[in-house]
Amino acid sequence: MPIINYKIFKTRFTFLLFLCFFTSSLKAKQAEFIQITVYHFANDAQVIETENYLKTAYLPALHQQKLNRIGVFKPIDFSADRRLFVVISYSSFAHYVKASKKVELDKNYLTAGDKYIKSAHNNAPYIRKEIIFLNSFSTAPFLQKPNLKSTVADKVYELRSYESATELLHQKKVKMFNEGGETEIFSRLKFNPIFYGSVIAGSKMPNLMYLTSFENMEERKSHWAAFGADDAWKKLSALPEYKNTVSKNETIFLRSTAYSDL
Repeated sequence: MPIINYKIFKTRFTFLLFLCFFTSSLKAKQAEFIQITVYHFANDAQVIETENYLKTAYLPALHQQKLNRIGVFKPIDFSADRRLFVVISYSSFAHYVKASKKVELDKNYLTAGDKYIKSAHNNAPYIRKEIIFLNSFSTAPFLQKPNLKSTVADKVYELRSYESATELLHQKKVKMFNEGGETEIFSRLKFNPIFYGSVIAGSKMPNLMYLTSFENMEERKSHWAAFGADDAWKKLSALPEYKNTVSKNETIFLRSTAYSDL
């Protein structure tokens, strides 16, 4: 029978316990992977077909996989901006790939979405479909459901896109949100942030995007007034290292659909 050196065994066992704890901690804090799908429409028939597909086929298939934080939004002025935004969070890119494959094999999904899936080339359910992938920020690693009490017709969701002229300037802007404390200011002033993310694949790069939410447009205006007057924001925005980090700022005001989880 081999002789056990209990001192060495205890040391190695303690190290393994620490390693397991450290690995699990890293996994718990891993930032989520966010997908934004944007549908562009030319007419009402396309809108109806795509929304029916989302309501009866795609979202139910994802819900079956315990993906229950899916946002579906339309621009407030939908008649002028005929787009639909679908926001989904995954634990990782591998999770996205796995979930997508499961959807493709889901018999209920294939039945419910048959008309959309098999649309003819000259009768497509949209004129363009674009997908944006983002990594969540370290200070806000998980997509959050907003704590709002007003009606669907009143709630306002504000999607912002901050493009930078170079990758380095983009990294500085991301740093401004994380280490600089910009996300903390948004939370403290109760902007009901849903996500912040750095775009890793999309038509506009380098870029970061984030989504905040409000009870109504008046509350949104008052929150931004408070943000502009905030001492922490004034100090942060005045720092030379963050100068010229944004070359283009796009803001889209959205309403959630009745079937959105958010």
